[in-house]
Amino acid sequence: MQDLTGVTGGQQQRALWLSTFAFTVCFAIWMIFSIIGIQIKQQLGLNDTQFGLLIATPVLSGSLIRIFLGVWADQFGGRKVLTGVMLCGAVATWLLTYASTYTQFLIAALFVGIAGGSFSVGVAYVSKWFPASKQGTALGIFGAGNIGSAATKLLAPMVMVAYGWTTVAKLWAVGLAVAGVLFFLLSQEDPSLEERRRTGVKPMPFSEQMAPLRNLQVWRFSLYYFFVFGGFVALALWLPRYLIGAYGMDVKTAGIIAACYSIPASLFRVVGGWMSDRMGARTVMYWTFGVSVVCTFLLAYPDTQYVVRGIEGDIAFRLAIGVVPFTVLVFVLGFFMSLGKAAVYKHIPVYYPQHVGAVGGVVGMIGGLGGFILPIAFGAMNDLIGVWTSCFMLLFLVAAAALAWMHFAIRRMERRRHPGLVQETDLPEIIEAAGSVARR
Repeated sequence: MQDLTGVTGGQQQRALWLSTFAFTVCFAIWMIFSIIGIQIKQQLGLNDTQFGLLIATPVLSGSLIRIFLGVWADQFGGRKVLTGVMLCGAVATWLLTYASTYTQFLIAALFVGIAGGSFSVGVAYVSKWFPASKQGTALGIFGAGNIGSAATKLLAPMVMVAYGWTTVAKLWAVGLAVAGVLFFLLSQEDPSLEERRRTGVKPMPFSEQMAPLRNLQVWRFSLYYFFVFGGFVALALWLPRYLIGAYGMDVKTAGIIAACYSIPASLFRVVGGWMSDRMGARTVMYWTFGVSVVCTFLLAYPDTQYVVRGIEGDIAFRLAIGVVPFTVLVFVLGFFMSLGKAAVYKHIPVYYPQHVGAVGGVVGMIGGLGGFILPIAFGAMNDLIGVWTSCFMLLFLVAAAALAWMHFAIRRMERRRHPGLVQETDLPEIIEAAGSVARR
């Protein structure tokens, strides 16, 4: 357990809110291609698969570096590492405006993705300021910085329509640089780093930091995050394109409705952290995956025309989800994804208190890779299958797989701890039938 003696409530709140502010600005940059990518697609004449790769490329780099940034945050302090991430992201976003070919855009997008690595740094930094009983709420508040995605969707379309995508990139780059300087000037080093300096203890070696990754449990948490965060990022990137294509909207309207998904999927992460502290993260995860399976199943149903051969002739009717029910379902999906994002990260400081940076980095990396893989898969499925709702079909399969693995893993742990549960079942007829077979 970390020693928080001498840490005041004011210091905790300052570290939490400064980190949340920094992460919000970083996330706004990380999602910038969801808007400017639409104009770049038109400029370069890209198909949906190429567009999916372009908007997902920043997510790839931002995900892969999370594990290293998380470890560095544990070793050298989150204050320095997060400041460096923000300044590098700002430079990369400014240089993006000089790209002119598809290859150049992909390379530039890789470096813009550095901003996405801020999450694992922030998790390691914020968790150092709070005891385990309050980490769920604190990390939930920090994770609400995902709302930076909504800020980009609301503001970037207006700037892009008026001045072009290059102005969006330059303005967002300046904003990130200013935020990075402010964070460094106003924040403090975390308590564990100060304690190591005082006692002369060296940082934990990289190999020791990575030791927990041998546990299958870490990779199960990663699958959870692949859906709740990777799915969130993928939809945050894909929804503007989906709404323009499936419902014929203009970019401004599509951005507003996409923000209706991003806002609850960000802000309610705070509620998810609070619920995880009060009700338990496991209960929250059951609700998350259960509701997500239902929502994605309904959203996956394609616009379909039916003809039924009736008694007095054919009867034709249509089943399709209109804009209003689509928005409601997406809002509900985003809400429960936000609860799940907080619940996943409630587990990590509890199970791995000395390895938050490494484990949090790996889980964040896999979740971020979901945000990279899924948009590409969405575009490829559009090109190959030709059905707009195919993206939700894929999300349904991922959510169902995560729910099944979680449930059976939990049942296995319960039976290991309580051997008597092996004989328990919700269907007593099964036990009676088994006993009858044994007697025969």
